[in-house]
Amino acid sequence: MAISVLSAWPFLVRPRRSPFASFRQRGVASRLTLGAAALSLLVIVVGLAALSMGPVDIPVGRVASIVLSVVGIDGAEFTRTEQLVIEQIRLPRIVVSALVGMALAVAGATMQALFRNPMADPGIIGVSAGGALGAVIAIATGATGWFFLSLPAFAFVGALGAAFLVYGIASLGGHFSMAALLLAGVAISALLGAIVSAIVITLPDNEALREVLFWLAGGLDGRSWEHVRVAAPLIVVSAGILFLFARDLNLLMLGDDEARSMGVRVGASRLLLLAAASLATGAAVAVSGTIAFVGLVTPHVLRLLLGPDNRVLLPMSALGGAIFVMLADTAARTIIEPAEFRVGILTALVGAPFFILLLLRNKRRVQSL
Repeated sequence: MAISVLSAWPFLVRPRRSPFASFRQRGVASRLTLGAAALSLLVIVVGLAALSMGPVDIPVGRVASIVLSVVGIDGAEFTRTEQLVIEQIRLPRIVVSALVGMALAVAGATMQALFRNPMADPGIIGVSAGGALGAVIAIATGATGWFFLSLPAFAFVGALGAAFLVYGIASLGGHFSMAALLLAGVAISALLGAIVSAIVITLPDNEALREVLFWLAGGLDGRSWEHVRVAAPLIVVSAGILFLFARDLNLLMLGDDEARSMGVRVGASRLLLLAAASLATGAAVAVSGTIAFVGLVTPHVLRLLLGPDNRVLLPMSALGGAIFVMLADTAARTIIEPAEFRVGILTALVGAPFFILLLLRNKRRVQSL
């Protein structure tokens, strides 16, 4: 197989003893329960803090009251202005950020397991590049003026189109090759990136050029409940599929022959897992632009804490990814108020050094064997 066995060391080598070793040795149910409780609480805390911060500062107590009022529970008094700010501006944006983080982290964990490589991420099979091309075409042709959801629609079609193209190349001749999928993903990503660059340098309209650059940098400004309604069903369904097939994913990490001997329909399971991960990534890219490293950083950190069992790792990655992107988005809109930073830039500033440390760590492990 063209993918180096060395790239699988973090999955195959027994981890060093850590303060979390006893937690990793617990049963799947107990790890799921404890991990879900801790991360869910953190999601709530981060969400309330994010809702309270912005040009209009709203105390956390009033934020909680506004959110609870949606389900008919009365709490502290709040003004109509505060209610509108929370319900119509901040809450949909934060829900979208949580959905995007969930999608990218779960897709990243799935890709890392399928490729048996901790440095894989959702962009490895061209999904992000396809989404970027679709969005740039929508902006360059003026399609964004037809309907306000035209841009996410174009991006989603581009993302799935790229994923199916890469998978089709890897399946030529009736035989699927994971190595061919990886190489085709790299090649198609480079090709689509070149097309995006060609379109950008030929754009005559400075406003369109600015919009393209802002979208490529990744951001969640202006997100509404319509974006939630577009992304949520696709992300929730695709993540649910990945959760249900977590056991098959565990067995596929051992190799095709071992998985087949344990009753896994290797071809069908791999196709379903790749399709679900691509669907989640495409939906996320469609509403957020290109946000890098979420699918790399989140699963790897949680794997160190919780172990490599995907029955635990995938659901916890969903919660961890939501926290990561909510924090990044909150920082993006408050760090240089009243202007706004781009979320994709912040995640790259965090993720790129982490990626370098991961490379150095793997290199030291291999050299010590």
